[in-house]
Amino acid sequence: MAVLGKIRSKGVMLVIVIALGLFAFIAEEAVRSCNGIKGQASQQIGEVLGEKISVQEFQALIDESQNVVKFTAQRDNLTEDELNQVKDQVWQQYVSNKVIENDAAKLGITVTEQEVVNVLNQGTNPVLLQTPFVNQQTGRFDVNSLKQFLDQYKKAEKEAPQQAEQMKMVHDYWLFVEKNLRSQLLRQKYQGLLANCVLSNKYEAKLAFAAENEESQILLASLPYSSIKDDAIKVTDADLQAKYNELKPAFKQAVEMRDIKYVDFQIKASAADRAAIQKEMNGYQQQLATTDDPSQLVTKAGSQVAYLGLPQSKTAFPSDIAAKLDSMAVGTSGVIANTKDNTLNIIRLYSKVQLPDSVEFRQIQVAAASVDEARTKADSIYNALQGGADFETLAKKYGQTGEKTWFTGRQYEGAGSMNADNKQYIEALLYSAAGETKNLALTQGNIIVQVTDKKAVKDKFNAAVIKKFVDFSKDTRSTAYNKFSEFVTKCSSIEEMEKNAAKYGYKVSELPNITTSEHYVANIRATRDALKWIFGAKEGEISPLYECGDNDHMLVVALNKIHKKGYRDIKDTQVNDILKREVIKDKKAEQLIGKLKGVSSIAAAQAKGCKVDTVNQVTFAAPAFIQSVGAVEPALSGAVAATAKGKFASAPVKGNAGVYLFSVVNKALRAGAKFDPKAQMQRCRQQNMQLVGNFMQDLLTKADITDNRYLFF
Repeated sequence: MAVLGKIRSKGVMLVIVIALGLFAFIAEEAVRSCNGIKGQASQQIGEVLGEKISVQEFQALIDESQNVVKFTAQRDNLTEDELNQVKDQVWQQYVSNKVIENDAAKLGITVTEQEVVNVLNQGTNPVLLQTPFVNQQTGRFDVNSLKQFLDQYKKAEKEAPQQAEQMKMVHDYWLFVEKNLRSQLLRQKYQGLLANCVLSNKYEAKLAFAAENEESQILLASLPYSSIKDDAIKVTDADLQAKYNELKPAFKQAVEMRDIKYVDFQIKASAADRAAIQKEMNGYQQQLATTDDPSQLVTKAGSQVAYLGLPQSKTAFPSDIAAKLDSMAVGTSGVIANTKDNTLNIIRLYSKVQLPDSVEFRQIQVAAASVDEARTKADSIYNALQGGADFETLAKKYGQTGEKTWFTGRQYEGAGSMNADNKQYIEALLYSAAGETKNLALTQGNIIVQVTDKKAVKDKFNAAVIKKFVDFSKDTRSTAYNKFSEFVTKCSSIEEMEKNAAKYGYKVSELPNITTSEHYVANIRATRDALKWIFGAKEGEISPLYECGDNDHMLVVALNKIHKKGYRDIKDTQVNDILKREVIKDKKAEQLIGKLKGVSSIAAAQAKGCKVDTVNQVTFAAPAFIQSVGAVEPALSGAVAATAKGKFASAPVKGNAGVYLFSVVNKALRAGAKFDPKAQMQRCRQQNMQLVGNFMQDLLTKADITDNRYLFF
């Protein structure tokens, strides 16, 4: 009882302790939940129509497209700019597909399996004609060839994994094509439905024909706005606000934009650096002229051009090197400076030969438990072929098709390296005669190669090139870094940055309207960290020093202005400039129209100071270009179309560059014009469809798209 009494006496305290414990438990779970949500959000690359895409999902799409580009271009790698282009295309395609799929689903539009089968059987879709499954005789997609390949791949996955691995790239390429084919068909059905909502009629056709073919000759009296000085026009805040309200839709932006000021300094080689590199290249020139193995020397020199030991087309070399190969004799050049790409160059031309750029061949890959066993099996196959055995029959015996394929120069030219096996293989293709069969003993086994045809003979060059960038030294970079770092420490505000830049010999540049879709800041490579800073900073903030470019740029950024998604503010400098320009134009037009009030003839207009010109072939459909003011004037075309022959303008016309009065001298159909109702209706429908074709932009605007790619790529 005493214990119970003691507990009761401490009841309030116990309740508090228990409550705090429960709160701590709940809070801990809430923190975990928030951290989980925050972690997921940090991995989201974007959002379309409320559906999020993670960085992992987007990277998979990039890898897929990148592999397709490599496959179709027969290349191992893409440049940084090419990869950025792939990233942009993948994002645009992803967003486009999502908004079309969403709207199509609302309308009940789908693509059935039978529709896909029908397209494959027809074999004429342009997407299919880019695949390896095209019949060379008919020029059409061969669905049977595709089915045969898919069956072989499925079989190889179970029975011959090595062969399946070799076929995987083509298989993945087909999956990509099929996916895009379905998206294309869905888009076509959606657009087809939209197209059938756009109609035309004979009345519209008749009006359109007249608008296009009824030409007017006019006497034009013009008073340009330039006749009144801008300083003579008073613009008030009320004027600007009224014009802003009128033009506000034009100032709407779909994404947030930011304006920056920045200082970029590029480090360049000093005179001492150049002298040292010149001395080094002189030594390489002497070595290259005498060496028997240029590949090691080219690698040692750090050349930008790899030596393959194979003849290549002139276009495989940098343009400055290619320009010298034609006229160069076999031997070694001196050290050649190229100021355009800031390099020093040495060329040793070993040979100039004529070789086919395209070789048709077929092959049998010989695999076995050991290399020796593969050699023995290959000898047996080779001897059988030499004895008259059928190539395709033997190939099928070893689980391969033995089909003919083409090898082109672009599949190896310009490669970054070349191992001994690849070199032996390519040499066999280049130098074998048509009909010749070779048994190639490679490191991992043998390949039986038979050349069946050759074409496109051209000059090819076996040349070793040492192309070396004239780079700055560590001392030069250290000196430049210390100076720029000192400058950045004094940039506590935008004003300080601008003031100190002049003292240090730097230039402050401006860059408006940056969006998150940018890849670089100010076209400087490796500036993603700076871009992330820009979209995380507040107005007036100064960034840290960024080392970027090819390790040769130093950058500091100031965030000058943030333009939120939606309507630009009236105080925005760019908006204000547009408004002021439009208000001035309106007030000038008002003055000039007042000056021409009551004028009823060209002579009277000329007496008021108008310049008079004859303007021919004015039609309603095409805005008139007035040479005297150098401007296109749609309003004038409309007014002329509404005025009968022999009549004077009912009122002055306010244009883009001035105010006009006119007299219609003549009005007649264009020579040879003949009204065809059906043809004109079709043209009207096509023109209307072009206007409706902007539907995609409308869908994108409503999709509430978030693009965070800049955080990851």
